Amino acid sequence: MAPMEKEKVVILGASDHPGRYSHMALVLLLEKGHIPLPVNPRLESIEGIKCFPHIKEIDDKVDTLTIYVNPKISDSLANEILNLGMKRVIFNPGSENESLYEPLKKRGVEVIEACTLVMLRTDQY
Repeated sequence: MAPMEKEKVVILGASDHPGRYSHMALVLLLEKGHIPLPVNPRLESIEGIKCFPHIKEIDDKVDTLTIYVNPKISDSLANEILNLGMKRVIFNPGSENESLYEPLKKRGVEVIEACTLVMLRTDQY
């Protein structure tokens, strides 16, 4: 099996609370050698990693967006999400937003409804 390539992963709805799934995903992404880019307008950093207040402030090339916010929030960020330029979006349980699926697919983005943690832990990431 080829070594896994490092991905730049935007975590929309990142949390500094260790019990939150978005926080667990950030830690596991780090452990697996990926580069997490957390987004939360209320936090300066998480686990020593700079937190972005908005998606639009990320100017790095992004591989994956993993979403942990409810559909009302992702709807309000639809333009930012669609313009991020990632290869895939993972809608974690509770974040599913069908209104974004077709616009993302039309841009060639892979849309997945899954748990990022499960994907990472079972080598399906």
